[in-house]
Amino acid sequence: MGDMRVGISGWRYPPWRGKFYPDDLPQRLELAYASREFSTIELNGSFYALQTPERYARWHADTPKGFLFSVKAPRYMTHILRLKEVERPLANFLASGIFELKDKLGPILWQFPPGMRFDPARFEAFFKALPRDMHHAIEIRHDSFIDPAFTDMLRHYGMALVVADTAGKWPYREDVTADFVYIRLHGDRELYVSGYTDTALDDWARRIRAWARGGEPRGARRIDGKAQRRASGRHVYCYFDNDAKVEAPRNAKTLMDKLGLPMRAS
Repeated sequence: MGDMRVGISGWRYPPWRGKFYPDDLPQRLELAYASREFSTIELNGSFYALQTPERYARWHADTPKGFLFSVKAPRYMTHILRLKEVERPLANFLASGIFELKDKLGPILWQFPPGMRFDPARFEAFFKALPRDMHHAIEIRHDSFIDPAFTDMLRHYGMALVVADTAGKWPYREDVTADFVYIRLHGDRELYVSGYTDTALDDWARRIRAWARGGEPRGARRIDGKAQRRASGRHVYCYFDNDAKVEAPRNAKTLMDKLGLPMRAS
């Protein structure tokens, strides 16, 4: 059985104060609090702007031993440049301080906009440029990626296709293309808003266990139809991004309970 981690996407949300966070908790201590409730958090400020080495070092210091961050890569490369001439921006991102997370650096998330189509040559060049000693997860939002050539490319470079539940708005597929699985739960009925029912979370727990054991869940929806098995199991990262009504931390804690994961770090 591989390592299973359940967490949240971001941690600084004003509506969470007094609901998830205690009323008297200073804002500067919110990461320290959240990182002791969950074993992983998706760091999304890096999507909007390059962070600093000092900030990454502080985040490392504020979190407990064994904690992992995933880091969302800059939208400047994915949404503005759309992978054109990204050599320098990529170098700037890698040099911005992410390695100050040290042993707490997990996967890098690359999210592409709904209007961006699958361009095999462009993605091949981009994947070749990425460091091979890091885990990369690719989130797509255009139907043109429903192409076996895309999943073949991901497997060749050892990159994970993000299993993204987006209330039916964008493509949902579960192809296993790497030695880890990356899940983003944005809401199954209303994007970023709706919470997951107990029945829905039971189903996600079933799927996560199957992936962690090295298999695949029954009824998996794939692009290319190829089931993948791994004898040694897989690491699974699951992040709740339905934050608008404080559903994300509630759902994450319920799913952790269903998976039998520790509920709080020391």
